[in-house]
Amino acid sequence: MKINSEQEMLDFGKTFANKNARVIELIGDVGSGKTTFVRGLAQGLGIKEPVTSPSFTISKSYALKNGGFLVHYDFYRLNDPGIMVEDFQENLKDPKNIVVIEWGESIKNLLPKNHTTIEIKQTSSFRILNIK
Repeated sequence: MKINSEQEMLDFGKTFANKNARVIELIGDVGSGKTTFVRGLAQGLGIKEPVTSPSFTISKSYALKNGGFLVHYDFYRLNDPGIMVEDFQENLKDPKNIVVIEWGESIKNLLPKNHTTIEIKQTSSFRILNIK
């Protein structure tokens, strides 16, 4: 799938809110649109507050209107997730939560087998999404 603009990435995220994915792994270089996808996902889930990258805070949570949270992790700065593993596992246990992970190599073995992976490859004029 080709994404030609930031708006198209937001729109893709919005439509993804209806796909019943509980755990989403995002793979892509810095600036490829991972957080933009999460913004669109949040909009599609009815979240009104601004969604920003958790690069410096490692995780951010946004309340869902029907209970649970959209939990957005960014493990970019962590070679070893340390105590974040407990937080991550706790959020996975709640079936009302939707968990999105960026830069998840350090916790790859903790991801459920049925998680969704979206790989974003950026070219000079568009992004290509591979979804597994």
